[in-house]
Amino acid sequence: MKKFFIFIFFLIYSLNSNAHMEHYNNFDKIEMEILRDGEVIGYNYYFFKRDGNKTTVTNQIKFTVKLFGATIFEIEGYGEEKYINNELISFNSKTLQNDKKKYVNLEFNKEIDKFNIQGSSYNGVASTNNVIGNWWSHKILQSNSQISPVSGSIKEQIVNFIGKEKIELYGKTYEVDHFKLTSKDMSLPEDKRLNFDVWFDKKNSLILKVTYSRLGNWEYKVKKFE
Repeated sequence: MKKFFIFIFFLIYSLNSNAHMEHYNNFDKIEMEILRDGEVIGYNYYFFKRDGNKTTVTNQIKFTVKLFGATIFEIEGYGEEKYINNELISFNSKTLQNDKKKYVNLEFNKEIDKFNIQGSSYNGVASTNNVIGNWWSHKILQSNSQISPVSGSIKEQIVNFIGKEKIELYGKTYEVDHFKLTSKDMSLPEDKRLNFDVWFDKKNSLILKVTYSRLGNWEYKVKKFE
């Protein structure tokens, strides 16, 4: 019975997946805090700009992990997704990870109906069924694979519906759907593996919270949206 309801849930969502940009027409900005072991270490911001049937979503991320006062890991990055109507036509990002430069340059190739990707970890083509692995869009919960916004690598995934819950964020209570997002191949090295808990607010079409464990307990939490 539970599997039946999971199937119905994804059927309903997939029927609306082509219109997912419309769910964000009223948003100008989404602000997420990044925490590690309960301490705020950075941010992940998304900004929305519209011009007729064109939408541009920019992503800014920065965080620093320190141990005994010394920086052991840090990331600072910028990305830009461009959509015409509801279709992704390009994605470009630059990320500095521990002084190592990473990048993605993605363009939609209309002739072959695929994405052309040049990235620091992958160069080639990809199906348009892939989504960019950013947390602003709930479409990441509908896809069988995602494209790394940092390196361009393609990661197959499985998403399972855990249940309905209530969570409290910054003094507000939300009714949410809890999902588990994992790599299809869990034999991958741990640092290459997807293993996230995701809480989705259907009312606002927002992923409100993401958690995972890797060298500590991490949280991405929506602090503000407007």
